[in-house]
Amino acid sequence: MAEEIKVIVFGLAHEEYGIEVDKVRTIERMMPITRVPKTLAFIKGVINLRGVVLPVIDLRGRFGLPESDATDSSRIIIVAVNDLEVGFIVDSANDVIDINTDSIELPPEVVGGIKAKYLRGVAKIGGSRLLIMLNLSEVLNKNEIIQLEEQEV
Repeated sequence: MAEEIKVIVFGLAHEEYGIEVDKVRTIERMMPITRVPKTLAFIKGVINLRGVVLPVIDLRGRFGLPESDATDSSRIIIVAVNDLEVGFIVDSANDVIDINTDSIELPPEVVGGIKAKYLRGVAKIGGSRLLIMLNLSEVLNKNEIIQLEEQEV
């Protein structure tokens, strides 16, 4: 039985991505980010959000996409996965839509340069629009991030 899920749509390097609304805590405008020494380049630092210090990851850097400067439409999407709250820097956060789970297909091996393991699938919306659904537990895979940090040292 197909079900509908609510998804936040955000932009990153001319593609549209989706994260399930139930994993999103809040969407914030860009704010000062405090750099943390000896972290990976895509870990931009930490922010103080209403008294809670959260790490901030640049999704472009996480996926190996070219970095870009923040603009007025840049946002930090605060997500929660497996007891971990993290902010993702994205180019824009566009809207909230309902997606039928039947419309989500398995991702090809690479989409826009991003490895399939970071993707839950690709949703077809309205015939011509494709929405790349993130697999947040892989994007935030602690073991992989630790391995990457060890390689950079």
